[in-house]
Amino acid sequence: MYQDYPYGSKRTVTYGKAMVLASNPAAAKAGETVLRQGGNAVDAAVAVAAAQTVVEPTSNGLGSDLFAILSIGDTLYGYNGSGKSPASLSLSAMKEKGHDTMPDFGIESVGVPGAVKAWADIHSLHGKLPFKDVLAPAIRYVKEGYVLSPTVARIWAMELDKRRKCGGPLYESFWEQFSINGEAPKAGDTIHFPHMARTLESIANDGGQDFYNGAIAERIESFMKEQGGYMTAHDLSRQETLEVKPLSVSFEGAEVWELPPNGQGISVLMALEILKHKSTVPRDGVSAHYIAEAIKRTMTDAARYVTDPEHMSLTPEDLLNPKYLKKCADRIGEEAETIRYGNPLDRSTVYFAVGDEDGNMVSMIQSNYDGFGAGIVVPETGISLNNRLLNFTLEEGHDNCLAGGKRPYHTIIPGFLTKDGAPYGAFGVMGGFMQPQGHVQTLLELLRYGRNPQAALDAPRFMWTGDKTLVVEKDYDEKAVEELIRRGHRIERPAHDLDMGRGQYLLYDRERKVYMGGTEKRCDGYIAVVE
Repeated sequence: MYQDYPYGSKRTVTYGKAMVLASNPAAAKAGETVLRQGGNAVDAAVAVAAAQTVVEPTSNGLGSDLFAILSIGDTLYGYNGSGKSPASLSLSAMKEKGHDTMPDFGIESVGVPGAVKAWADIHSLHGKLPFKDVLAPAIRYVKEGYVLSPTVARIWAMELDKRRKCGGPLYESFWEQFSINGEAPKAGDTIHFPHMARTLESIANDGGQDFYNGAIAERIESFMKEQGGYMTAHDLSRQETLEVKPLSVSFEGAEVWELPPNGQGISVLMALEILKHKSTVPRDGVSAHYIAEAIKRTMTDAARYVTDPEHMSLTPEDLLNPKYLKKCADRIGEEAETIRYGNPLDRSTVYFAVGDEDGNMVSMIQSNYDGFGAGIVVPETGISLNNRLLNFTLEEGHDNCLAGGKRPYHTIIPGFLTKDGAPYGAFGVMGGFMQPQGHVQTLLELLRYGRNPQAALDAPRFMWTGDKTLVVEKDYDEKAVEELIRRGHRIERPAHDLDMGRGQYLLYDRERKVYMGGTEKRCDGYIAVVE
């Protein structure tokens, strides 16, 4: 009851002098609180990141990874807060256990968490308020309770159903923290996480030192040993937040920026470079075919070559080679194809964006990967661990093959825009392998078709899921869908709108010193405005 919307519901674009955009109202309000206390965009973004681990635990937690692009003044900064595999985890160990692929859940899927360290590191470089003040809203939510939003409640129930077979001591704390007698809470329920409160307070007090180098790290190691896991306190102590140089391509009068590998953002830039050579218009089947084929080619290449940069056989420059991408464009035929990777040398995440009154912007994303991640909570800490190692392959010789102390292929990608050399906007569309596809489709709406940020997000989407299959939203133009079928695409409909990504767009008008924002209609998207 009450969660059905039989009539069309319209959002309008939002304007303000400072703005926080998030997939959850309580998280956005955390950022707003910090801005009103005199914090800058970085303070507010870290406040949102911490709050999201509490109010949207179905997508992220204290065991998450994080990536971010910041504009401070006219300078862009990129940060990779992803964790490595435990040093002792090896391909041979997985083979000895009888695995041909990485397990979806459980102890072998857990990578070293990077988000908490990234919060502290990014804040220490660019923040303004004391770190303790920045985490205060999240701590208040976790101690006093927060009211569960509708979309998170839906995902919560779905994610628990996926994990019904996860039982025994390894998963005991997970079920204790995230279920009520085995069932998910309902929208409107008030949620508390007492164990998580103590961990967040520790992080706020010492910037995560205890998490990576003290008693919490030792508690994680002890639990891992008890359960036959691999991660140690030494693995945690070696976690680094990498400052990286964002990559860009020019597209329709703007520079589009993504972070370099081990993330899949490079596939967005590759697809846009291909689409420079293809004319597209909205709601058109031929255009949708070109877009789908471009996405298909670049995501296939990314899946083959993108991993920890120290283990890549190709460089980002190789993958962004304009001559190679022009050849990819030329090879797009009139019918759908099944694509193998080329040779350039011849599901659950939170994204949020913040802009402060000085024009500084943050594009930030963090994730436990598949919903609740590994389905493991470290007892008495509230730390829900990621299952990011699921993205490794066990194919020997593959660039992204599992090895100890290696960062895997990563799905989570923040985006950024500049115009004429100046910061123009922060954007992102979360949702596993939908993310680069969502980036490409919304950027076409915004930059090529001239839509405002809200309309760009509202536009119906499709998702390539492999082979010739496209999952197409039901409000996509029917004639366009018929044309896709005629060209050999196999069309499916999404089980629900949550499959199609959840995004935010924040643009900055430098002359008027005003932001324009759009938020996702497919979730509990919210924009908090500070005047």
